Amino acid sequence: MRVGLVVYGDLGTTSGGYLYDRRLAAALRDAGHRVSVVSLPERDYLRALADNLDPGIRSGLRGFDLLVEDELCHPSLVGHNRAVGAPIVAVVHHLRSSERWPAWRERLYRAVERRYLRTADAAIYASDATRRDAERLAGPRPSVVARPAGDRFDPDVDPRTIVARADRDPFRIAFVGNLLPRKGLRVLLRGLARVSGDWHLSVVGNDDADPGYADDARELAETFGIADAVRFEGRLPDAALADRLAESHLLAVPSRFEGYGIVYLEGMGFGLPALATTAGGATELVTHGEDGFLVPPGDAAAVAAAVETLLSDRDRLREMSLTARRRFERHPGWSESMATARRFLQSVADESERLGENHPKETEP
Repeated sequence: MRVGLVVYGDLGTTSGGYLYDRRLAAALRDAGHRVSVVSLPERDYLRALADNLDPGIRSGLRGFDLLVEDELCHPSLVGHNRAVGAPIVAVVHHLRSSERWPAWRERLYRAVERRYLRTADAAIYASDATRRDAERLAGPRPSVVARPAGDRFDPDVDPRTIVARADRDPFRIAFVGNLLPRKGLRVLLRGLARVSGDWHLSVVGNDDADPGYADDARELAETFGIADAVRFEGRLPDAALADRLAESHLLAVPSRFEGYGIVYLEGMGFGLPALATTAGGATELVTHGEDGFLVPPGDAAAVAAAVETLLSDRDRLREMSLTARRRFERHPGWSESMATARRFLQSVADESERLGENHPKETEP
């Protein structure tokens, strides 16, 4: 089967969504399918909408038995999809319109995403929460939930290591993610500024994604007088990131929205409780007070309270760390998750061939 995988930019980009797409491409290739990556230029939203006037993009979407589109690309595809003959499956990590935006942007994003989703024959969702959001927005369609996994590092961590680590000082916190407003780093810094005691924060992630935001975060640490306790490490190779997680006590990414949050599960593999928020798919992974904390998005006081709980009570830290590791061990790995996605894609292609129909072109009134 000839499969076109549509993404923005480089499939090797560092993010949970791109990691998911890479794993999906690998699973399809391992099953004998021919996967071609269709790379679209990443632009601001309005310029991406103008891509629908580009005949070159439309031409690049043809010639496949199945088209798998990262929903992140929806503004560039919403018009082209009607002219594609192959069945289209959207891979939906999370909806842009589910994030917090000014009212006019939210209306625009909802309208475009609704129209885009209605051009897809089927969908793969990263979480139940994302599927609910998408179906509320655009109605149901054939779909499957194939959750991301957290076994990228295959951490060699045993209970004795986790128990021993809990007593070490300083209390080490890891933030892992691209330095973007959605990831909540500024909220984390505001929360930590309220926390007394011996703690240290490692900020690991691409600071070129939004240089202005990254600079603001550094300035905020200076303003709050906590810069000596915060290290901005930039993007780290996997081996160095694994070392950083292995020495940490808490994984804190109080994102204002996550479709699922692969990073929380990766942290749990090292026995790290997760500090996440109540918005999005993290609620399917983190159980508040057991293997992590779920705080309201933007609530610096709740962030501070969660950190203080573990910093001041190392018995609680040990208990939650061991529970986090057990949660990781119960979760399906990438091979199982991507096998679910691959089987679903095959079923979509088989059904399309059986019916002998081209991709239905849906329109909105």
